[in-house]
Amino acid sequence: MKPVLPALVLIASMGLSHSVASAASTTAAPTAAAASQAVNARGVVTHYATLVQANYADTLAAAQDMQAAIARLVASPSAEHLASARKTWLAAREFYGQTEAFRFYGGPIDNDDGPEGRINAWPMDEAYVDYVAGKPGAGMVNNPKFAITKKRLAQANERGGEENISTGWHAIEFLLWGQDLSETGPGDRSFEDFVDGKSPQAARRRQYLSVVTELLLDDLGSVAKAWAPGAKNYRAKFEKGGQESVRKIIVGLGSLSRGELAGERMEVALNSQDQEDEHSCFSDNTHRDVVNNATGIQNVWLGQYQRRDGSALQGPSLRDLVAARDAAVADKTSAQIAASVAAAQAIPAPFDRAVVGAKDAPGRQAIQKTIDSLVDQSKLLVQAASAVGITKLTLSQP
Repeated sequence: MKPVLPALVLIASMGLSHSVASAASTTAAPTAAAASQAVNARGVVTHYATLVQANYADTLAAAQDMQAAIARLVASPSAEHLASARKTWLAAREFYGQTEAFRFYGGPIDNDDGPEGRINAWPMDEAYVDYVAGKPGAGMVNNPKFAITKKRLAQANERGGEENISTGWHAIEFLLWGQDLSETGPGDRSFEDFVDGKSPQAARRRQYLSVVTELLLDDLGSVAKAWAPGAKNYRAKFEKGGQESVRKIIVGLGSLSRGELAGERMEVALNSQDQEDEHSCFSDNTHRDVVNNATGIQNVWLGQYQRRDGSALQGPSLRDLVAARDAAVADKTSAQIAASVAAAQAIPAPFDRAVVGAKDAPGRQAIQKTIDSLVDQSKLLVQAASAVGITKLTLSQP
């Protein structure tokens, strides 16, 4: 992802009640626990940490499935194994996309030492990694002097420019799909790119794919560990943070809503009409990125999460906390967040074609509707914060 944009507003905090009653939502009924007992900041923060850990654990498990599929591709390149690796990449992104709601407040993924830039940085200059049309010898894959190790790939990431991406989801995506040169579908890299004698530097390409995947698993594992229960880690401190942790949760939702999702990920591509500005441009998965980001916001707001094994988490939520102070604001925010998810789901695929055309083109209108809804929900999130005594937020702006 692009770097977090500068914070424009200072923080001021006020006290939260530790005993406030929950109110019903027009979007989702409160849990029996929330309805029968007081909802307070500590309960909301503790459940949030449980939700975060579950989402990262599911992401890590799905990424491990991807790693296994990539290992099969590397060991025995074939069209079938390449298709399987692509499928597992897409499946893992469904979970990772929802974790974006846990960013933008200096947590373990994007603090000064956090791995977010290695995990999900974009947009990517493909020629930094491997060959592209017109440049058959481009990239580190085709440079025998470059040692393909986790350390070297991490050092190379964003060196000399923010588009010099060498690691993470999108480097793996490019290696699996190749450049997207089609107006109707994703990239179409041949499995023969990984076959000795069929493509130059096939062995190095296999090595790069294996190593960059291992690095991604390391980084995802470190974030998951920071949120593990019962340990002396970030989660332990966060759960004791009270109102400050509530503020961080809302900062994450507001910043993703406006600055990142509506701004960097949608407005930029809508204005440029350039597929290079879409998030997952090689696989044509950007429409799902948008849906999952919007869903992640809704998950946190409602205190809910659908786990990889089909089970559901539900507990004390921001929505409950706000409803106890201002039911009208809570209901408006819930409805607006639900509208954003629905609008995101209505964006036609592929995203790189939806952004093209006149202002009244159906795809562009669908994207603009989603942007407008996300902007409105970010304003309501500020009101929700005010309702619980947090008067100013540090939100990233477009």
